[in-house]
Amino acid sequence: METERLQKYISRCGYVSRRKAEELIVAGKVQVNGRFITELGVKINPAIDRVKIDGQRIEPEALEYYIFNKPKGSITSVGDPQGRATVMDYLKDIKTRVYPVGRLDYNTEGLLLFTNDGALAQALMHPSKGVTKTYEVKLKGRVLDEHLEALSQGVSLEDGVTSPAELVDYGFDSKTNTTTVEITIHEGRNRQVRRMFEHFKYSVYNLKRIAYGGLTLAGLKRGAYRKLQGEEVRQLKALCKLPFGKTSSGDTVNKRSLTKDNKKQFGRSGATRGSQRRPRGGR
Repeated sequence: METERLQKYISRCGYVSRRKAEELIVAGKVQVNGRFITELGVKINPAIDRVKIDGQRIEPEALEYYIFNKPKGSITSVGDPQGRATVMDYLKDIKTRVYPVGRLDYNTEGLLLFTNDGALAQALMHPSKGVTKTYEVKLKGRVLDEHLEALSQGVSLEDGVTSPAELVDYGFDSKTNTTTVEITIHEGRNRQVRRMFEHFKYSVYNLKRIAYGGLTLAGLKRGAYRKLQGEEVRQLKALCKLPFGKTSSGDTVNKRSLTKDNKKQFGRSGATRGSQRRPRGGR
């Protein structure tokens, strides 16, 4: 097994965060094979080296993976100094120390993954892996086709041009004065989807992540979570080109299928791929 930094190993064991682990090392509370370590940067071989903190041996926790349907009004953080509700408040029954994979804004709801598998979490969040995330966006008023086509090509934001996206236009609802659009991206910039539509002066009424790497919220109520099945973990690791072990043969993956009619799609090239959609007031 490859070597890794001592503080990373301590964090992977679920004992404390990596930053706290560094503080423990400097404070002289960490032993490796009976020798106290007080310098940062020391590497160990987890397969043969024994690590103790305050005389107690620590070992990595079993890797666990969860999917959560985040409600609005909660912060994607393991804690908040201002005492506001966090996503961890909904996962109190989970004994393993898991972390959210990426973030959803305070007023954004939907699919959020949790794990203590740092390698998978980092891979899922890295744009180079191309893992897709799909959002359902409800926008105030009518949305112009030329704006959706521009969004599919990529738009210039303050932190650079966005990568090509795929969009599905489900049309304008005159009763609520909103347009529903699905957008699929593989980046993860801060407030990216909101900023993309705000670039064209649209006001986002509601934003919900409905799919991530092929996983969906099927059967999962708002505020609820469940452990990922073995085949679902296998799928995520395959997307990230990470190795995986054996999984239960009975596990299945819920794949998203679009069931709404009259949709209009905009692909990577911005070309219209569907001709039918809901009436939009003759715009």
